Amino acid sequence: MARPWRVAIVGGGITGLAAAVRLRDRAPTGTEITVYEQSGRLGGKLRTGELAGGPVEFGAESFLMRDPAGGESAAVTLIRRLGLAGSIVHPTVGQAALVVDGGLRPVPGGTLVGVPGDLDRVAAVAQPAAAADRDGGAPLLPPDADVSVGALVRDRLGDEVVDRLVDPMLGGVYAGRADDLSLVTTMPALARAARVQHTLVGAVRAAQAAAPRAPGAPVFGTLAGGLSTLVEAAARESGATIRRDAAVRELHPTPTGWRLTVGPTREPEFVEADAVLLAVPARPAARLLAGPAPEVATAVGGLDYASVALVTMALPEPELPELSGFLVPATEGLLIKASTFFTTKWGHLRRPDGLALVRASVGRYGDETSLQLTDDDLVATVHRELSKVLGTPLPAPVARHVQRWGGALPQYTPGHLGRVAAARTALRAAHPTLALAGAGYDGVGIPVCVRSGETAAEEIITALGGSAA
Repeated sequence: MARPWRVAIVGGGITGLAAAVRLRDRAPTGTEITVYEQSGRLGGKLRTGELAGGPVEFGAESFLMRDPAGGESAAVTLIRRLGLAGSIVHPTVGQAALVVDGGLRPVPGGTLVGVPGDLDRVAAVAQPAAAADRDGGAPLLPPDADVSVGALVRDRLGDEVVDRLVDPMLGGVYAGRADDLSLVTTMPALARAARVQHTLVGAVRAAQAAAPRAPGAPVFGTLAGGLSTLVEAAARESGATIRRDAAVRELHPTPTGWRLTVGPTREPEFVEADAVLLAVPARPAARLLAGPAPEVATAVGGLDYASVALVTMALPEPELPELSGFLVPATEGLLIKASTFFTTKWGHLRRPDGLALVRASVGRYGDETSLQLTDDDLVATVHRELSKVLGTPLPAPVARHVQRWGGALPQYTPGHLGRVAAARTALRAAHPTLALAGAGYDGVGIPVCVRSGETAAEEIITALGGSAA
């Protein structure tokens, strides 16, 4: 009788846990799955905490309900698989604002991550250079080409659209700048349309038409019990052995698979596995790949990351607008790059005691000196800037929390997906039972990370001889 497979997953974030669930569902019965997490906590950037006696997210707060093609997102599918669909809730307030010239203006509708499909609708925020978006008789983007989002939009619609709309929206997601971020990676639907359409406005409209949203259909969701319930359910349903505080330090190929060196240098543990799935950020992955696949390690290790801090305050009965929050263009000169009014946006978090939970995000790629401030100084600065933007002094917080995420958000420069594809092809050719997954390769957001983990799990199953299904 054949020996059961042994699969090691390095990384206990949602990517690694989604991979473990997929392996449990699709791999042959008896497959031994072990998840190694170097910290004492599963979930990666999914972390539900408590502030002033109530729940709050200290990391990611929501997931997209749909995938780019218009179907159910991978996050929603996993949530259904885990029996948590009944816990999905949606924002009760969806309107957000932009800070423009020191004041709040509603985020205009009809845009694709800030890129307008109707120039008139964004005129109150930014004046597009409409004359530049002429039909030149050829598609905007040649086949297989990639450019930065900022380069394309500046060329077609001018600086104001980038600085006041696109840049703050991308900054809110990636903590990066539109002029540095890959169009193909961060806005794939627009990139596909740009290979056919001759104008940027036409490309936006085509991308929107390709994935229509039913009127009133929610864009975002979260779980009433907090996103940590997703982490807990995935760990439980995977049936995997979970090893916390277990750093994998080295990875060596063997005649039958892999040998992992786990734990401290003075007391290493050596573990044998038939396959390994690396679900860790690019730099830790590169260190593990340095021995078995040095060229892949070099390619993977070149990815850079931005660090951010999330400052959450519990404010007694503040005067807040009926908004989900606001985004701040870098040109406004504020430390804050985005803010969320949690107890306004999410009705299930509203409290009878009148406390409001407000969170602000701090830190932009290439300008992270603000993160060197102490927690007290960060809170004081955020409180002062919020009061300034809202035009009214906010009450002193009764509780606050500062969550620092060092090296949290990948920065995808043009050509990123091509480089990742080449690295994976080389890795697959040399070591088919070693796979890469995670935000560093495929994009940010819970659905993308879930899909990345599941895809890598399928690759492992194929390499080991096929699924039981």
